[in-house]
Amino acid sequence: MQLFSSEKIRNVALVGHGGTGKTTLAEALLHRAGAVKRLGRVEDGTTVCDHEPEEHRRGLSLGLAVAPFEWNGHKVNLVDTPGYADFLGDVIAALRVTDLAVFVVSAVDGVEVQTEAIWREAERLGVPRLIFVNKLDRERASFERTLDELRERLGAGVAPLELPIGAEADFRGIADLLTDTARIYANGVPRTEPIPDDMAELEHQVHDNLVEGIVVADDALLERYLEGDVPSIAELEHALTLGIEAATVFPVVCGSASSEVGIDRLADLLVEIGPPPADRPMLVTAGDTEVPVAADPDGDPLAVVFKTIADPFVGQVSLIKVLSGTVRNDDRLVNSRTGTDERLHGLFLVRGKEHEPVEALAAGDLGGVAKLSATTTGDTLAKRGRPVHVPPIAHLPAVAAVAIVPKTQADDDKLATALHRLQDEDPVLVVERDEETHQTVLRGTGDTHLAVAVERLQRKFGVAVGTEDVRVRYRETITGTSEHEYTHKKQSGGHGQYARVTLRVEPLERGAGFEFVDRIVGGAIGKGYIPAVAKGVEEAMAAGGPAGGHPVVDVRVTLLDGKEHSVDSNEMAFRQAGRLAFNAAVAQAEPVVLEPISRLDVVVPAELLGDAMGDLNARRGRVQGTTQEDGEHTIYALVPQAELLRYATDLRSITGGRGRFTAEHDHYDPVPPGRTPER
Repeated sequence: MQLFSSEKIRNVALVGHGGTGKTTLAEALLHRAGAVKRLGRVEDGTTVCDHEPEEHRRGLSLGLAVAPFEWNGHKVNLVDTPGYADFLGDVIAALRVTDLAVFVVSAVDGVEVQTEAIWREAERLGVPRLIFVNKLDRERASFERTLDELRERLGAGVAPLELPIGAEADFRGIADLLTDTARIYANGVPRTEPIPDDMAELEHQVHDNLVEGIVVADDALLERYLEGDVPSIAELEHALTLGIEAATVFPVVCGSASSEVGIDRLADLLVEIGPPPADRPMLVTAGDTEVPVAADPDGDPLAVVFKTIADPFVGQVSLIKVLSGTVRNDDRLVNSRTGTDERLHGLFLVRGKEHEPVEALAAGDLGGVAKLSATTTGDTLAKRGRPVHVPPIAHLPAVAAVAIVPKTQADDDKLATALHRLQDEDPVLVVERDEETHQTVLRGTGDTHLAVAVERLQRKFGVAVGTEDVRVRYRETITGTSEHEYTHKKQSGGHGQYARVTLRVEPLERGAGFEFVDRIVGGAIGKGYIPAVAKGVEEAMAAGGPAGGHPVVDVRVTLLDGKEHSVDSNEMAFRQAGRLAFNAAVAQAEPVVLEPISRLDVVVPAELLGDAMGDLNARRGRVQGTTQEDGEHTIYALVPQAELLRYATDLRSITGGRGRFTAEHDHYDPVPPGRTPER
């Protein structure tokens, strides 16, 4: 593929709910453009964009995939994205480096939950949007119903550019409202005809509404229109482009990806009204200030890594967007985060799993480079002496967790390195080593996200692991006060061990931790032995209390008295005496088990507020309050962590995928009577 100038590049993300046909649409565009000879099928695992074994097994996209093609002298970088909620992180990464988001919506199922969620993200990022209503050849498909839902769910600015000709099995073409012509398709190949008589009146009415909606964005055009001067198609497209770039107009087009109806017209629109990279500068941070960087091929070279892929054959592959300048083979750039000098050896274009070597990538283009030594997702590569960087992506909260257990010692030896490389591929994943429960915990956005990560550990890195539930970190404390005297005496020939201590234990307020008080008078114990007693107490607290073997917290320990022996006393003896005296005193001080309480912020649609609050109450949650904004309620609640192990999945089920939450540890509370926590 030739080197394209920045104004001839279009970066387009295909986004939307799972099952709407995004990957099939990508395949249809590639086929119509001649980039692939045969039309692949998701069901057969033969599409360009779904190329991972895990995707073939599940029949859905699990990560973003880049698939460029040429159309009318332009290069279109398609970025196909997952529609499943667990993989929204890759959607956000795609939105950050593309200049137009094509929302694919099923004419059968209408506007679904992930479409709304991604629309919010695109709105937050200010990404221009276009909507493709797909599957119009299926049973129960309705363009009118879908258009009504789009206007209701996504708000103002939704404007149809096309109307379908025929319905369901009789769907055979589109009425182009800009040109007032019909495109009738046979085997994906169009012929242009006049608008059919039975829909001419409707088409003209919608055409006039569209023109009025477009000219409003251009004062001069509006004035001419009001005077009776009908704008040309080129003038309408220009005004439409301005509205799209400003993210105030969201055109709706239609077709069928599987039968390739309307695909060529969609490709036309991508290059005619899709914004070029130069029209959408990216903000970068230089020192303490943010500055826009335009896609100038003659500027200083600057690129950002938006995805890292662990390729079993090539090694680490970094997908990059060139923000400025022209990046060439063997250029040397500096990682702004690490300061590492990186040689860009072996630039290539990426089309699914295929790599096509190129000599250079111009500003605005997407491509790949292999084997960068110290660069991961989100890193910026800049010219030496120009330490600018792209602000990092705010990753989704990792609200689901599982503990992973290596199956063999060999797997255990490779696990840490494999997890690090897995995180390079997917920064949304969080890995923690819990030294208290001795578990390696993997956190992600949902069960499917975690299951795919475990499968990739085995396939890509050769590490086989099992999974188990994450153990809750319980604590113990006391509710009463007690004293205990303990004498540690041991004779085994030669020097023995002797230490006597008297301790008092009493509760502290929750969260206070541990306090040790020395009340020794008259030198009953040498000052050198007092720290040993405190050390023994701390060891006993960490080892676990009598109520369940969990670490003891929120206790004041007072050393009241003691006795030493001139020959047999030593630090070890007083550590042991402090430890055993503490254990005995705590057992007499009404010990209780504490459980961790998390603070939840749960966002749900207004109509599901009651269901969500009822579920939280069933989980022993205490609702602290609610707020309302934009048709959604946020519930603030305190919930025991033990009740949240499956909450990510359960909330998705309760709300049909429309709910989301964040959780963080807040405090500890006593476990209610009658509940037995795990040991």
